[in-house]
Amino acid sequence: MKPDYDLIVIGGGVNGAGIARDAVGRGASVLLAEMGDLAGATSSASTKLIHGGLRYLEYYEFNLVRKALKEREVLWKLAPHIAWPMRFILPHHKDLRPAWLLRLGLFLYDHIGGRKLLPATRTVRLDEGEFSRGLNSRFRKGFEYSDCWVEDARLVVLNARDAARRGATILTRTKCVSARREGGHWTVTLKDMASGDERTVTASVIVNAAGPWVADMLAGVAGTNQQSRVRLVKGSHIVVPRIFEHDRCFIFQNADGRIIFAIPYENDFTLIGTTDVDFVGDPGSVQIADDEVAYLCEAVSEYLAKPVEPGDVVHTYSGVRPLYDDGASDAKAATRDYVLEVDGGGDRAPLLSVFGGKITTYRKLAEHVLSKLEGSLPFSRREWTATAALPGGDFDPSDFDAEVEKLRSRFGFLSHAHARRLFRAYGLDAYGLLGSATSLEQLGTHFGSDLYQAEVDWLVREEWARSAEDVLWRRSKLGLRLTPEQIEALERHLQGSVGGRSGAAA
Repeated sequence: MKPDYDLIVIGGGVNGAGIARDAVGRGASVLLAEMGDLAGATSSASTKLIHGGLRYLEYYEFNLVRKALKEREVLWKLAPHIAWPMRFILPHHKDLRPAWLLRLGLFLYDHIGGRKLLPATRTVRLDEGEFSRGLNSRFRKGFEYSDCWVEDARLVVLNARDAARRGATILTRTKCVSARREGGHWTVTLKDMASGDERTVTASVIVNAAGPWVADMLAGVAGTNQQSRVRLVKGSHIVVPRIFEHDRCFIFQNADGRIIFAIPYENDFTLIGTTDVDFVGDPGSVQIADDEVAYLCEAVSEYLAKPVEPGDVVHTYSGVRPLYDDGASDAKAATRDYVLEVDGGGDRAPLLSVFGGKITTYRKLAEHVLSKLEGSLPFSRREWTATAALPGGDFDPSDFDAEVEKLRSRFGFLSHAHARRLFRAYGLDAYGLLGSATSLEQLGTHFGSDLYQAEVDWLVREEWARSAEDVLWRRSKLGLRLTPEQIEALERHLQGSVGGRSGAAA
């Protein structure tokens, strides 16, 4: 008997959502199950960069860097509302890497990744002009280069939305509690985390994209003998009031060989990160440690005229990276490239597990996964995701500002800042979100900042949002701006409107 699905994807992070989207777009029937919210773990806890990883050149990860660099402009074109170019400044620290080595690394960075639209590296003076304001005066020379920013959690949601639009079933708050091989296919038991109800479905193939839980899925759920080669590494970030007035990001070298980013964040803040600490425990309860806060503050303060203190921190977040264990002695040296391992095949239903990976390379990872499963899944077409815009992103990246003005012209009651935030989040879908409204009052209850009921209801209806945390920290970053009382009011509204619903299928 034909299974219910060709493919079941376990895990609703960027890799799982990207694989589901690619597979359903090729004609496979797909179900994605995520035990929490989409991007609820590692994929919403990144430094939010689409980048090659300049420091990976030191570890001779040339293939990873080349692959990632090629994806920068691809992803920018696919989602120009949630991804955009940024210029990074790397100060020369005379006691660390020599200037010639930095310039050589940036030369490679400019030329091995097929850069076409992003500006090239240039040398900059740091002891005069706008870049000098806020920096310690002993830093006089630096290098400016290009990478891109991405709203990481929104990237996941948009992949899931496009997968659903193309016919995939997306179930959030739905845990895979068992999987067993029967008659050449998989029988999978899924549990609704809100109601406790269970149901059984069948599939030809399972992809284990469970991120930090990849090993648990292998041993505890699927019961395979496949050896887990995952290394869990915690990365933490802090958010402080804005340090610099200009729009450049800084990448600071550190004496321990790591680098720290200081990035303009949500207009009024600076994002600082990240750490690399081996992690043991439940990835679902990860949080920053006091020594990580101190480390990040000390690392950036080395370069600043006014030090950053732990008391300046207004928000923190941490995530656990499921890196492939390549035997590196130090967490910072462990490979960031992905590794795919297949258990089964032939008469035994395949289980493919994803170890490692970066947000930047999620789309290529999905293509690689499906190439490995080509003989087990019914595809009606080949690779397609490199040119298909994500929801809301079907416009030319150079037209972003003009598109914001079009939105404001259509909805004249929006302030420029409000229109820009909505277009940054939803792109052309902002028109559907706003509907026929002709005033702010028609957007419904005002929850604080520029968040109104129309947006919240859209997120519930179209993007699987179920809690205030989903809305304020993954679908947006408005949690930085709402008071505890406003957050509580939003939570009450959500619990009334979704009734504690769990999974959502589209």
